[in-house]
Amino acid sequence: MHKSYRMDMTEGPLTTKIIQFTIPVMLSAILQLLFNTADVIVVGRFSGKTALAAVGSTGALINMLVSLFMGLSIGTNVLVARYQGAKDDKSASETVHTSIALGVVGGIILLIAGLFTARPLLELMATPEDVIDQSTLYMQIIFLGMPLSLILNFGAAVLRAVGDTKRPLYYLTIAGIVNVILNVFLVTVFHLGVAGVAIATVISQAVSCALIIFCLKHETGSIKLYLNKIKITPDKCIDIMKIGLPAGLQGCIFSISNVLIQSSVNSFGSTVMAGNTAAGNIEGFVYVSMNSLHQTCISFTSQNFGAGKFKRIKAVLINCIVIVTITGLVLGNSAYLFGNTLLSAYNSEPEVIGYGLTRLSIIARFYFLCGLMDVMVGAMRGIGYSVLPMIVSLIGACGLRIVWIYTIFAGFRSLHTLFLSYPVTWTITFLTHLICYLIVTRKYKKMMATA
Repeated sequence: MHKSYRMDMTEGPLTTKIIQFTIPVMLSAILQLLFNTADVIVVGRFSGKTALAAVGSTGALINMLVSLFMGLSIGTNVLVARYQGAKDDKSASETVHTSIALGVVGGIILLIAGLFTARPLLELMATPEDVIDQSTLYMQIIFLGMPLSLILNFGAAVLRAVGDTKRPLYYLTIAGIVNVILNVFLVTVFHLGVAGVAIATVISQAVSCALIIFCLKHETGSIKLYLNKIKITPDKCIDIMKIGLPAGLQGCIFSISNVLIQSSVNSFGSTVMAGNTAAGNIEGFVYVSMNSLHQTCISFTSQNFGAGKFKRIKAVLINCIVIVTITGLVLGNSAYLFGNTLLSAYNSEPEVIGYGLTRLSIIARFYFLCGLMDVMVGAMRGIGYSVLPMIVSLIGACGLRIVWIYTIFAGFRSLHTLFLSYPVTWTITFLTHLICYLIVTRKYKKMMATA
């Protein structure tokens, strides 16, 4: 790799390096989200609120189906970073080639699953009749691009693991421009509606995927990709699964709770759905900005764990907690304060904007709690604990949210009551993760003292 893209996370000033690493990750995530935002804004402005609701209602369901495989890329990130810290080039190379193979296989599985289960699952979510046909079409086209999406995510995870967060940003910038141009062209010129924005998304994913593969092929050292060496190495696959599978299962089951919430939103009708879609999309920018600290925490913790620098691991967590709190408070409250203007970009109907503001007032303003929760999960996974944070997250955030829907929301049925489930469960889960982390690190300290 060219030296300007390298980052040794085990030496040097930590706060500066964390910020240098995080900003490109944050911008990359925002660009990825812009793929969907372009879809939502274009259909909302040019195809009406029904098309807007159709695109928005699929988000939680798509996430549920892809989360399992996306979680595996976390395993790739942790392992490649760990081998980088330990200077184990052979293991790093085997992990890279296994990861790309998993991306291909997983993408094909998702493609088939998405095509055949889209409509039945949307029906289970009580998607209204005036929305379901367009929602099904959008989902099926999006899933045609799943192999590209997974390869892209695994490839980006490899680059992040060795400190390269700049080139994924450059590639996504190019793909984002392609996506926006195609969105407007396919919807306004060819009047393809939801199909047009879905096709634009898939094509833009193909562009960024091709650039990532080109980058890895022209690398040097442990992360260089040889197409004829792409295969699943059993022991590396098992190691990726050990870390990535719990992460994927957590994301998948989290998405199930979000699907239940989306179903509850659906019961209020398509106008509420449209407002919820627009607000959720705005919140997405806050979430991915904070989630970049989750990814930073994983990479920095993993490299330092591989190098045996345990004191530096604690400093990584403190830095990430401070930065994610500031990021969440500033962006979340800004989203609410400027909510009227932001929501009107999606749809100009006062009712739609009003319902969107209801969501922003409860979720966006307290979104920093979600960031704190995710950073703690990143710290645990970075030191090799993936099952424990999965269990805590599923019981705390997911399980309690489901209980909330069937008890408190059922008894006091309103959007306020429904949305309040988010900050309450984030707080409980963050505190539980913190307690678990303190217990785990205390055990490590005792092991090091007796070693």
